[in-house]
Amino acid sequence: MSDQSAHWDAVYQSKKPGEVSWYRPHLDRSLAFVEHLGLAPAAGIIDVGAGASTFVDDLLDRGYTNLTVLDLAAAAIETSKQRLGSRAERVSWVVGDVTGAALLEAGYDFWHDRAVFHFLREPEARQRYVAQVRRALKPGGHILVATFGPQGPERCSGLDVVRYDAAGIHGEFGPDFERLDSLTEVHATPWGSEQQFVYCLCRVGTPSPT
Repeated sequence: MSDQSAHWDAVYQSKKPGEVSWYRPHLDRSLAFVEHLGLAPAAGIIDVGAGASTFVDDLLDRGYTNLTVLDLAAAAIETSKQRLGSRAERVSWVVGDVTGAALLEAGYDFWHDRAVFHFLREPEARQRYVAQVRRALKPGGHILVATFGPQGPERCSGLDVVRYDAAGIHGEFGPDFERLDSLTEVHATPWGSEQQFVYCLCRVGTPSPT
């Protein structure tokens, strides 16, 4: 087990889902983007760094049938499986680092990341992440990334983060990603403090020749 895996397993083993700062009962903003895009029920959707969020539950409730959930922490995956019960069999589960996990090539129509990208402090890690997105998304597929905004926390769960505005998020992905929409959200933690999140929605096209 890597140090990162051990760190996040310890977080999810020591805290209930509702005791982490980023917890929301439902990811309303993310779900609104999905609904706006009008994705087909069979669309391939991957939630990276999902933790124990209920995003997958709500997608199942909306009739989506091709869902993948990825997280570095096996404990978080197990929590979600137990919560879903028999419905967990309808989801593909991946325990691993998003920058190196074996994902389907051109297998996904929608890539969702709420609060993973801002933990990638090293440029090389961000480059591996972007390469994964390019490989895993279908041409014309969409990616939604949400990070701490410029007025958001500088640290989370004992780790330093990188804060972004929407232009900064988009800039990490390059010109073959078309920025479609963005918004800023003030997230209320379970104990009542506030965190600024920035969401950026992009569509990937065919890379330009070099």
